[in-house]
Amino acid sequence: MRRTTILLSATTALVTMAGPAAPSRAHAQSVSDTTATPTPPAPSTVMRKVARTASASPATDGDKDEQVIVTGTRDPHQTARSSVSPIQVVTAAQLAATGQADVRDALIQLAPSVARSIRVNGSANMTDAISLRGLTPNQTLVLVNGKRRHTTAVLSNNAGPQQGATPVDIDMIPVSAVDHIEILQDGAAAQYGSDAIAGVVNIILKHDTHGLEAQSLNGGRYAGDGFTSGESLNWGTSLAGRGFFDLNAEYKYQDHTFRATPDSRTGRNDFMDIGDPRQQRETIGYNMEYAITDDVKLYSFATYGHRNGESYQDYRVPTASLPMYPYGFSPQETLDENDYSVTVGFKGRKFNWDWDLSTTYGGDSERMGLFDSINTAMLQNFGSSPTRFHLMSFSNTQWTTDAGVRRAFDVPLLAAPLNLALGAQYRYDSYHIGAGDMGSYYGTGASAFHGLSPNNASDSNRDVTAGYIDVSTQLLPKWQVDLAGRFEHYTDAGDTETGKVSSRYDVNRYFGLRGTVASGFRAPTLAEEHWSNMSVAATTATGYIPVDSAGARLLGAKPLKPERSTSFSAGFVVNPIDNLHVTVDAYQIDLRDRIMAAGVYNGASAIEALALNGFAIPAGVTANAVTAQYYANAASTRTRGLDITANYLTRLGRYGRINWDVAANFNQTTIRHVAEDGNGNSLLNAQQEAYLTSYTPRNRVIFGGVWHYGDLDFTVHEIRYGHATSQLEYYTGPLAYSNTQFMRFLNPPRYETNLVIGYQVSPRWHVALGANNVGNARQKKIPEQFRYLGAYAYDVNIEQIGYNGGFYYFQVNFKL
Repeated sequence: MRRTTILLSATTALVTMAGPAAPSRAHAQSVSDTTATPTPPAPSTVMRKVARTASASPATDGDKDEQVIVTGTRDPHQTARSSVSPIQVVTAAQLAATGQADVRDALIQLAPSVARSIRVNGSANMTDAISLRGLTPNQTLVLVNGKRRHTTAVLSNNAGPQQGATPVDIDMIPVSAVDHIEILQDGAAAQYGSDAIAGVVNIILKHDTHGLEAQSLNGGRYAGDGFTSGESLNWGTSLAGRGFFDLNAEYKYQDHTFRATPDSRTGRNDFMDIGDPRQQRETIGYNMEYAITDDVKLYSFATYGHRNGESYQDYRVPTASLPMYPYGFSPQETLDENDYSVTVGFKGRKFNWDWDLSTTYGGDSERMGLFDSINTAMLQNFGSSPTRFHLMSFSNTQWTTDAGVRRAFDVPLLAAPLNLALGAQYRYDSYHIGAGDMGSYYGTGASAFHGLSPNNASDSNRDVTAGYIDVSTQLLPKWQVDLAGRFEHYTDAGDTETGKVSSRYDVNRYFGLRGTVASGFRAPTLAEEHWSNMSVAATTATGYIPVDSAGARLLGAKPLKPERSTSFSAGFVVNPIDNLHVTVDAYQIDLRDRIMAAGVYNGASAIEALALNGFAIPAGVTANAVTAQYYANAASTRTRGLDITANYLTRLGRYGRINWDVAANFNQTTIRHVAEDGNGNSLLNAQQEAYLTSYTPRNRVIFGGVWHYGDLDFTVHEIRYGHATSQLEYYTGPLAYSNTQFMRFLNPPRYETNLVIGYQVSPRWHVALGANNVGNARQKKIPEQFRYLGAYAYDVNIEQIGYNGGFYYFQVNFKL
């Protein structure tokens, strides 16, 4: 690894606002790192109450003792309710109550601004990603204990709103390790660097000094498939009274689901790829802190995850030329993935300055394979062909070193101390694309997936240096401001400066106003710059080629440049009566030079471009069914929306209590400009534009409550998905496979009801029986003429309700 000095750069100022200073609940924490928030203190320093926050979180009896937050602020005493920005706190108990074995799927049921793709095709079909406020996962930054988390190695090249994303695979973090999650719904690139355009998701790990917790969850789909089993374990212990060590482990198995309609060629349900893949995942991690002296602490945390899985591809009908498959065949893509991250740091206090120095090394490696397939070119030329192939491999690493200091100064003219934070960061990114075996790429390649040849392999890297400054205070007793700025230098994408100004004014204890103006950016990922891939369906072929390749230049590609954003938010917090808390926040995000799969080419030009990159088209695929794309700065957009949350506690005396909660997100994106390629052609067609503007529901509302009555608890939540609009591709008739003409299809609103009944058998044992989507609601089916080979009855790219239907489960929790 190359040696590089840390660059501390002067930066512009930014303002973040919070309300009146919350009562001190914690000793001063160590300063946050350059890109993140402070490592959470041990439980002895923070009152670990369930917060009744500015979120959809249910209210609790301990609502006067809010949990201190560490996201979106460098004030060590800040709480979500007094925050200048919208912060939703999701606790481990709330995650467990959703009946989901994954962090991602649990968050979807708790936060309306969080979205996911229903189905991801191809090489990224097992990557679990989330997005905020109608943007893509690329524009949401994920932290763990305030430290930047590395992204997955595989780029999501499937169609839809998340096309082109290289996100953090959030489910490689064991759900059993999570103490709580802080979701900052505000632009924060000036505080945290690249990617934090839509917001920040900060996963805080457990930091217990004693106890053992275990959970087992088993369930399946109403249709009788998709069996899911998730087991987890967490153990914490004290380190001689000077710290803690928390260990966690998790295992998950998920079976296939099948939701295809009859194949138009055979009249049978031959397609097995419309549904979830089979996967098995094992993860393990730890979190620890130890006080070396009274002024110096050592901390460290790490995760390791392994996943393997199998995903069906489109069915191939039997042919006389393939006697080894007399009944046809459905190739299966395989995945073998290893994901890891480790952080080691020291923090302390010297000369009234808090300081924090840490380094984080993380990465992801994936090997893609294929079985029950064949290379027809090899069979024809050599008389035989393998049926199992190694297709390609991808790996990335991220090594981040952070240093920061913070101090509070007493200034007589100010209503509160002046908090000053300074820091610097150095990051080294690397990305590797590896070739498959010869059989996978020889001639027309393996059926279903064309392997990568040595000509497609690549190794790339870059250096990133950054510096920041953050100043916050209260100008008046009820008026707080926060100023911050950041400078970053990328060796491949150049320099960028970002700033943020936020403020909050509390009119009285019932009503407060807050707002933010911020600039942001996202540098192109190494995967977007170098990605190469071609997937082959039964009658179509889709290729992705690097933006700087000969084939992409033929199609008019231009070098990638960073995305840049300007965001505004304004809102209010109101507490009109005891136990009722309401927040309303409006936002606007102008995003320029958005990077996405672009270049609307098919037919002869696409075939020529793919050939220049070493891809050959199999026989039986017509020219107009072949497309070639690359990643480009394709469009500039404006996203406007509104977040509303409310929670209320009803006390019923001897009949217990009910924690009511409501949360809603209203969101709309419009395109302000579509760029052209070097050939003078638009980079986006109508379908690609719709991915940005209408494939995400216009609104999502979650409302319900939790009733605690003695040892019984009953939870019910209703989720309403607003309408979303598709642009469907023609598969028959004169417009078949057109990349300019599409059919507009309205997906009407859908409702999902989730129920859980739990019982505290003893102080150590809790059992629950639950069902998600009790009514078995699904998407509206698309017209038959737009179903690929009759089998694709749903628009699988829409980010609305899914098509798998209801899920029932039984859950057991043990605590010692």
